[in-house]
Amino acid sequence: MHTSSPSDSATSARRERFGKLPERVRPNDMVVGKAAVPADPAGIAYASQNMWSYCSCLAVDLGL
Repeated sequence: MHTSSPSDSATSARRERFGKLPERVRPNDMVVGKAAVPADPAGIAYASQNMWSYCSCLAVDLGL
């Protein structure tokens, strides 16, 4: 007589859940197209008082 043990039911549940690999995702499905927007010239204008926030170096960090 064959009795079902807890490990047999756990094994069958695991095989049911993880028995096969998921479907393959195509590279075209992983890419999202987005329209390019021209850069705002006012946003990249030179402002010497704000240059510390764009440039970082050890000499500036040490106050030299």
